[in-house]
Amino acid sequence: MKNQARVLIVEDEPAIAELIEVNLRHGGFSPVIAPDGLSAQREIDAVLPDLVLLDWMLPGQSGLLLARKWRSDSRTRQIPILMLTARGDEPDKIAGLDAGADDYITKPFSTQELLARIRAVMRRRLPEAVNDSVKVADLYLDAATHRASFRERELKVGPTEFKLLHFLMKHAERVHSRAQLLDKVWGDHVFIEERTVDVHIKRLREALGAAGAMVETVRGSGYRLTAQPAASIAP
Repeated sequence: MKNQARVLIVEDEPAIAELIEVNLRHGGFSPVIAPDGLSAQREIDAVLPDLVLLDWMLPGQSGLLLARKWRSDSRTRQIPILMLTARGDEPDKIAGLDAGADDYITKPFSTQELLARIRAVMRRRLPEAVNDSVKVADLYLDAATHRASFRERELKVGPTEFKLLHFLMKHAERVHSRAQLLDKVWGDHVFIEERTVDVHIKRLREALGAAGAMVETVRGSGYRLTAQPAASIAP
């Protein structure tokens, strides 16, 4: 992780935002505060941050809406997002991940945990060292250009789902447990729950459309990508 990584803190409570800012500076980061979605968008338009700390509850646009907006924009799609939330229930956590957050941290949290999670998310978002291409049946992926296609039609795949697809295609027909996928795709899963894998598998299948059937659930074992899925693929 590079020195003085720029972290955008999107938090409307001044006391919390300032506390995070002070601790991030002490932790070697370069923090910037935005109290709402409009301010956050202006900061991102000016300079892309290395990571966004995004509060769920904001005046105007919610953190969920902002996360979805940034994930749908090619310029901001790759920015790591760590969601800050007072909502600790499982459905709320899954909603945050579905919106595009890489991880979440529930208030109140310790400074040490926050810094550790920031570093873990940024490590997981480091660019892939392997820029190869791989083909399984009619599914094609080019890591160098970050493009995937099925039957020569380009697919819109999010950054985490792209890494997951890349790994599954490189190891087609093999069954991988959730723990193995966390280790190989996310890299550092100290703070990541295995349920996270299920969320990203669901999003990957949706992105693949007709080819989603190629990503199979192996009951009691995990997931695999196969060239001959049990479920038929429409022509």
